[in-house]
Amino acid sequence: MAIDHAASGEVIDIRPLGSKLTESISTALFKSSQLEVLRLVLPTGKTVPEHQVSGEMTIQCLEGAVELRAHARTQVLQAGHLMRLAGNVPYEIHAIDNASLLITITLMHEDAKVGT
Repeated sequence: MAIDHAASGEVIDIRPLGSKLTESISTALFKSSQLEVLRLVLPTGKTVPEHQVSGEMTIQCLEGAVELRAHARTQVLQAGHLMRLAGNVPYEIHAIDNASLLITITLMHEDAKVGT
């Protein structure tokens, strides 16, 4: 089943979910041949296991707080914090509070083929 994505010129609301956070799910906002943007929703205690993508990425905490492990250290991202990761850097995310993250991934050829 294809996922609808935002069209060029379409406004996307990425404001914090607030009281709706615990009933919300992660959503792919759009994916093109060069870029993918998604909102990742994590309830307290949820962990995204270590993995990596070949392109550069940013992880922006929109609300809540997470521990992000990369480059052999763990750092806390809270609302308003943004982290950039180079391609092929393994990372893991653990929600220390209900959180939503805006993740932007620069797609390399092999990434663009996944899920299309």
